[in-house]
Amino acid sequence: MAAAMLERFLPDEAATARLGEDLALALRPGDVLALSGDLGAGKTALARALVRANAGDPGLEVPSPTFTLVQSYDGRVSIAHFDLYRLSSPSELDELGLDEALAEGVAVVEWPDRAGERLPMTATSVALSHEGDGRRAVISGADRAFGRVARSLAIRDFLQQAGIGDAMRVPFPGDASARAYETIHAENQPPRVLMNSPRLVLGPPVKDGKPYAVIAHTAQTVAAFVAMAGALRRRGIAAPEVLAADLDAGLLLLEHLGDGPFLDREGRPLHERYAAAAELLAGLHSEPFPETLEVAPGIVHDVPPFDRDALMIEVELLLDWYVPWKTGHPADAGLRNAFADAWNTVFDRLERTEPGIVLRDFHSPNIVWRAGRSGSDRLGILDFQDAMTGPSAYDVASLAMDARVTVPEEIERSTVAAYVAARHAAGGGFDERKFREAYAITAAQRNTKILGIFVRLDRRDGKPAYLKHLPRIRAYLRRALVHPALAPVAALYEAHGLLAEDE
Repeated sequence: MAAAMLERFLPDEAATARLGEDLALALRPGDVLALSGDLGAGKTALARALVRANAGDPGLEVPSPTFTLVQSYDGRVSIAHFDLYRLSSPSELDELGLDEALAEGVAVVEWPDRAGERLPMTATSVALSHEGDGRRAVISGADRAFGRVARSLAIRDFLQQAGIGDAMRVPFPGDASARAYETIHAENQPPRVLMNSPRLVLGPPVKDGKPYAVIAHTAQTVAAFVAMAGALRRRGIAAPEVLAADLDAGLLLLEHLGDGPFLDREGRPLHERYAAAAELLAGLHSEPFPETLEVAPGIVHDVPPFDRDALMIEVELLLDWYVPWKTGHPADAGLRNAFADAWNTVFDRLERTEPGIVLRDFHSPNIVWRAGRSGSDRLGILDFQDAMTGPSAYDVASLAMDARVTVPEEIERSTVAAYVAARHAAGGGFDERKFREAYAITAAQRNTKILGIFVRLDRRDGKPAYLKHLPRIRAYLRRALVHPALAPVAALYEAHGLLAEDE
């Protein structure tokens, strides 16, 4: 990869602190940030700002490690701050624990020239020099770490264009998606949310020459979010207002809908909140939802269909990831053929069900409880960029069998009952029998997919924490598979022991 370079003029200490914050947000374990410049050029000031931002503590004491040579700090990532000015030989880096620091976190290195050839070629360099009353920072690198730094600085430029370039950026905890979010705090203004969602990188073809994301109709740009947010708001639903957007860069500045948890203080589901969310869905499904939405003047988003190919490619994640994990060997051709036959028989029944908007991940992590408000305004809805047109029962199943929290059967039943009652009250010929069949089918489809996704997050992405959810997802599947419409799938899963608890 060819080296790339960026420059920033830092007129004062506040600008240096902002650069430290921007760099901190870009760092990942294994990164090296090499700070060079003459005495007094601002290396320690920049390192101090970076460490404080990473720790989320602007008052953290960060002394220069000139005499200790290395100082370690906890935070979003672990940081080892090296000052090599007094280093006698590059070999002394072994005693200072550079390799150990990189195995666990990040190394920020002042006077990197003293390290000779010992720093990795992937290091990102920041060269500081005096310029007038301020400083100039020249940032260079040739690795993915530099790409993350460049992206972080592009976010700062986006905030500057939105009139809040001095704002403080605080990252959200990581989740299962490729998107990243930050809370943006500008002086004398309410907090906002920054969505960082570059254009989706399509993977290799997996079927019929198409990548998975194309078959599953995963949103490829933030345009889908902007379009859906506007459409939901026009329907009276509390989706975030888009305050600023760079569609090409994949950056959005959003209204902050609050941080009231949808669950109780112990992380348990509350009957009345789940019922309120079900009633919101009933209202959304009682009227047709447009399939073509405006993003901006002259730009539209066509809501894709939740078609047979999308339904099938999702459940096949169970074959690709969960089955090898569960059984110790890949799914063979016989299982794959039987799996396709069983699910196609079930999906045939979905063709007779009511179509509607499917938000896709309508469950507790994506719902904000806004106490003190009334009606649907009590619920802030956060995640809907992958919305499709499909079985309207899907989101009810997503809610009532919440993948991130154990929903007791009585709350599941009351949630579904609240939806059914609201649909009957709205009129329009609601067919409860067909709904309940579609509810069972989509619950089984979704939980089958999630078993595959959670194992993939462990095996491919190094996120083993998702495995703890598997017993809950299997229990949900067993609930759904009781419905007679799912008999072919239930028999197949039973025959192969796919829902047996782990030993």
